[in-house]
Parts: sequence; C-alpha cells; structure tokens
Amino acid sequence: MSYALLDAARVAKASKVSLDVLKTNPETTEAYQRKVIMIERIEALAAAAADSDAGKAVTLTSEEFWLISRNW
Repeated sequence: MSYALLDAARVAKASKVSLDVLKTNPETTEAYQRKVIMIERIEALAAAAADSDAGKAVTLTSEEFWLISRNW
C-alpha cells in the first residue's frame, strides 16, 4: 500500500469539494453511503490537522487519495 504526506489544508479543501460533488447526485446504495462517510472522515481529520500547531500535514493511502480525487 502506498502512502503520501500531504498538506492538510489542501486535503481538507479537496475533500470538501468531493463531498459537494457527491451530494449533488445522492444515491441510496450502501457503497455511496460508505464513500460519503469515508470522505467526511478524511475531511474532518485533515481540517483538524490543518488547524493544529504541529505538522499541518496528513498522511493518506493511495486508495484514500483516489477516493477524494475521483469526485472533484
């Protein structure tokens, strides 16, 4: 599994855009619900990291990055 250390503020912004795109076309499938929950978690963690004094970075797996970038 690949990992990357990314700027937390940029990840939070990308996650927010991804969520906005997903919510414009809501679905009732379990896969959709899981995707939204996962991106909400990533956005919350990235926002918290961006607001912290230490690091201002977040580590994502390649799958998490793909999940966000697929929807923006």
